[in-house]
Amino acid sequence: MARISKIKRFDEMREFPHVFEPDGNAILTADYEMKGHWNERFFGNDKPIILELGCGRGEYTVELAKRSPEYNFIGVDIKGARMWKGARESLKLELGNVAFLRCRIEFLFRMFAADEVSEIWITFPDPQAQKPRKRLTSSRFINMYMDMLAANGRIHLKTDSQLLHEYTLSLLKWNGIVPDKCTADLYVSELADEVLSIRTHYESGFLMLGKPITYISFVPEHSRRLTEPREEPIPL
Repeated sequence: MARISKIKRFDEMREFPHVFEPDGNAILTADYEMKGHWNERFFGNDKPIILELGCGRGEYTVELAKRSPEYNFIGVDIKGARMWKGARESLKLELGNVAFLRCRIEFLFRMFAADEVSEIWITFPDPQAQKPRKRLTSSRFINMYMDMLAANGRIHLKTDSQLLHEYTLSLLKWNGIVPDKCTADLYVSELADEVLSIRTHYESGFLMLGKPITYISFVPEHSRRLTEPREEPIPL
């Protein structure tokens, strides 16, 4: 039954007008046709674009879009069966400022042009305990984000992983970047505002297990490329 349900979800996704699925082979060698044209060809306005990377079920993307109609939001993930939930809900709610993009984060540079993105949210990504290079806050990825972020474009990381939290802080310190907001326990801090208190399915599960939720917000410097810290941090 689960397999049939997944097939039906993929079939529905192909009919959704706000879901984009680039050809996996084509983007290996060429930019996606929407690169540099998201506002013009889909949203039909010039509102700033905010990405949620590894959006999963799209809960954060949808909630952000509901609360901030002055922005356009794009949820990005490779797992379409999960993304279907948020895509379907945003369609029912007739949210005109939401789109979903099914692709690997590694190919994000094929999807967005310079200065096309205003902010990036990274919510509960795989911490990649054994593969620092694959972490979505590694220097490799942040350098890629900078190529599409507008000046003063902000990156947000919300995670239950102490390893990823400490690693990201170490990376920022190594590169001389001071986060403007940071907490190792969001819900006992003063930072848990209306937006940061949005809880996804997975976050609710982490909280039930008693795991603290961490948060970092920072603006990378476009003037130079980031490098990796020499040593892997040991989480507290």
